[in-house]
Amino acid sequence: MKILIVEDEVKTGDFLQQGLREAGYNPDLARTGVDGLHLALTEEESYQLIILDVMLPGIDGWNLLQVLRLNGKQVPVLFLTARDQIEDRVKGLELGADDYLIKPFAFTELLARVRTLLRRTRSSTDATVLRVADLEIDLLKRSVTRAGQRIELTAKEFSLLLLFMQRQGEILPRALIASQVWDMNFDSDTNVIEVAIRRLRSKVDEPFFPKLIHTRRGMGYLLEDIQD
Repeated sequence: MKILIVEDEVKTGDFLQQGLREAGYNPDLARTGVDGLHLALTEEESYQLIILDVMLPGIDGWNLLQVLRLNGKQVPVLFLTARDQIEDRVKGLELGADDYLIKPFAFTELLARVRTLLRRTRSSTDATVLRVADLEIDLLKRSVTRAGQRIELTAKEFSLLLLFMQRQGEILPRALIASQVWDMNFDSDTNVIEVAIRRLRSKVDEPFFPKLIHTRRGMGYLLEDIQD
C-alpha cells in the first residue's frame, strides 16, 4: 500500500519512511512541497495516503492540499506538523485534511491513525469479490476459483490469499504476514510462512499460467499479474 510522506526535516522524514516500511507499507519521501505535489499528481500508481507537513520549502502544505483537491485528488491526507494552534487545526481540516497530528509525536499513535484512515477508506470501497488475472475470491461465499475451477483452501490458506489479494502488487514482509494471518510475532527460526505459501502456490499457481505469487528475496512476497 503506497504512502507519500512530504517532510523537509531529514531525520523525521527518514524515521517515518523506515517505520512505515517496517510496518509493511510502501512509503515514498519528498522533501519539498513542489516535489511532493509532483509525485501526488503524476505517480502512475496512486497513493492511498499522504502524510503532509505544513511548513515546507517551495509550496507549503496548505497550498499543496488545496491544489490536490482542486485537481480532484481525494486521497486521505494526514497533517503532521508542529503548528499546534486551534486555528491551524481548523484550517487544515477545512481545507480537506482527514486528520491532524502535532509534533513531537509517538510513532505508535501515528501508525494507529494511518491504519484508521486506510481502513476507513477501504471500507467504503471494498468489494465482495476480488480478482487478479483469472483468480477470484468471493468474500461472502468464502470461495476461491481460478480459470473457473473451484479451489479448496484451508482457513489459514484463505486468510493468506485474502491478504495477498487485498494488497496486490505490494511486497509483504514475513513479519507482516505472520502478524496478519497468524496473529503472532515473527520468529526467524520457524518456516511456517514458507510452508503455507508453498502449499498455497501448489493450489492456485502451479496448475495455471501466469504465476501470480512471487518471492522478492530478502524482502518478502507479493501477488501480482506480472503480465499486466
